[in-house]
Amino acid sequence: MKSSHVVRFLTCTFGLVLVAAGCTETNTETIFVDRPLFDDPPAAANGYLGYGTVDAQAESFTTCGNCHIGSQSQWELTAHAGAWDGLQNSGHAQSFCEGCHTVSELGNAAEGDVGWTATADPRYQDVQCESCHGPGAGHVGNPEGSGPLASIVVDVDLENGCGECHAGSHHPYVEEWSQSRHGFAGNVGVRDRGGSCASCHEGRGALLALGVDAEYVERDGVQNLHIVCSVCHDPHNATNEHQLRYPIDVADVDNNLCMKCHQKRAVPEVDNSRGPHSPQGPLLLGEDVGWIPPNFDTNIVRGTHGSAQNTELCATCHLYGRDFTDPVSGEFLITATGHLFQPIPCLDPVSGNPIPGDCDLAERSFESCTGAGCHGDEIVARGLYTVSTARIAAAVADLTAQLASVPATEFDSDDGILTVAEGALFNQKLGEITSSAIHNPFLTEALLLGSMVAVEDEYGIAPRILPSQMAARWNEIGR
Repeated sequence: MKSSHVVRFLTCTFGLVLVAAGCTETNTETIFVDRPLFDDPPAAANGYLGYGTVDAQAESFTTCGNCHIGSQSQWELTAHAGAWDGLQNSGHAQSFCEGCHTVSELGNAAEGDVGWTATADPRYQDVQCESCHGPGAGHVGNPEGSGPLASIVVDVDLENGCGECHAGSHHPYVEEWSQSRHGFAGNVGVRDRGGSCASCHEGRGALLALGVDAEYVERDGVQNLHIVCSVCHDPHNATNEHQLRYPIDVADVDNNLCMKCHQKRAVPEVDNSRGPHSPQGPLLLGEDVGWIPPNFDTNIVRGTHGSAQNTELCATCHLYGRDFTDPVSGEFLITATGHLFQPIPCLDPVSGNPIPGDCDLAERSFESCTGAGCHGDEIVARGLYTVSTARIAAAVADLTAQLASVPATEFDSDDGILTVAEGALFNQKLGEITSSAIHNPFLTEALLLGSMVAVEDEYGIAPRILPSQMAARWNEIGR
């Protein structure tokens, strides 16, 4: 491809006498030839362009990047841009790995060999734009038309999208994700992607809530989408580690990726009696969470899980991953990526790798609890879990029994007043959430004890817990 410019010159001749001077137009055509934007790709590549030239490949400049400069500049910073060298330098490069480290039929809707797998041409090395978007030849031939769109649907068996490469024993992201709550969040029946529930329970709605209004195959469809990879990961941007749309190490509910959703209804609402809904972020940080009883000092309680000691906050436990080996032979079995999002997962009795589902506490792994240096070993972590959940369950039971004697008129959510009883009920429901005993056991227990004191002061109904026990617990929390 080249560009040419026709320039007309005005040629003037001047005599010794001014009146004899004259000008005549000459049709002089000058052609400026720019560098080729790309060499014609091999016919077997089936319309995939890859790096346009040898020089472009050396500079990691895709053919698509000639026009899409912004996307190109962001892509250059991602691991995809160095996927080929990453494989070759890994020490275990195999030919069957190459399809996921090049432009091929993997990651897009192509069927059969294309790009690298069809030609082994170096222009297709690295995971480039066409790896997700599909062949660019048609778009280059007709730039006025819409470019090829990527699909954001993810499925273990789907021959398209992220799941074609980010799967398998070495990186089973999709296999784990599909068994997680993110993998079936879209099944809650949310139909309106603009609704408040869709912003966290449906893929397209979540993207819109995060300010992403990009074009993709499913954008205007009616099918509910799970919380797919691209909700959390930005394919075009490497500003944050792992190409996350927001950081995970920021103690701010408005700017922490996980807390974008896990912060809904963390404090009671005057006209809503449903209690807390996904308050994990604020509870972890100990900020703006729960009903604060009168004369309650939140400064006396602090949970280490939300402190500076735990730099990656939610991700430290919920995205913990490691390699698993056969307990007998020592051979590699699988890499756990943490995309089950379970901090204390059940373990497969044979391989020992994390699996979804319920199991006895003794069969769960507490290894993630030792990752941030908070707990010395799994035995300590398991013991703390047992004690904290038992204590909070007991406090919930005591507060529940106390609230049962409060007049029903104190629980009217339509009167526009948040009563002490309604505030205490909110804290009771907060304590009933299983994860509260882990995210911030000290604050959770303190809110429950403080609620008991407030209910007694307001209604004269004493809790069944003895005053001496109450004082002892307050002293323990306050330390």
